[in-house]
Amino acid sequence: MRFWLLTSTTYGSWLPGDRRGFVSRITDATGDRVIHNVPSTPYDADMPRLESAARKLLKCPPIRLRLEHAEALRDQFLETASVRCWRLPAIAIMSNHFHVVVGAADATEPEKLLGDLKSYGSRILSRGWGKPASDTWWTSSGSKRHLNDEASILAAVRYVERQEFPLVVWVSPEFRTV
Repeated sequence: MRFWLLTSTTYGSWLPGDRRGFVSRITDATGDRVIHNVPSTPYDADMPRLESAARKLLKCPPIRLRLEHAEALRDQFLETASVRCWRLPAIAIMSNHFHVVVGAADATEPEKLLGDLKSYGSRILSRGWGKPASDTWWTSSGSKRHLNDEASILAAVRYVERQEFPLVVWVSPEFRTV
């Protein structure tokens, strides 16, 4: 079983060019399209013209989740993991993104894990609150960090558990701290 720390942001809430930092394709000084997404290496940040251009392309205001959205998502993530026979040590859902620590069979690609969580999450949100004008609740893709040993899994669970301003945090009983 392989474990991952998965993250996705809500539509429009964290755009390319954001001053907080971002991972997205940019054109470098040589004119090549590059993406700076290697863990523990610098990523891009604070490109106001890029952020302004991205903002102009939005189909609706940025999506912000509320408590009732987060509770529905938590329940759906737990159900999805159960049906798929995944282990789900931790979930944190904030107004503009979520983090999930998930373990699945070695052959399961992280894109599949994140895609299933976002897809089933979108269905439950759209069923309860209607489909957003953007036609999606989420930004495309997301972060998929491999957790290669028990220490990194526990560190990821602690990171998820200690999120600032969470709407919902859920930690599996076997991973809770005393």
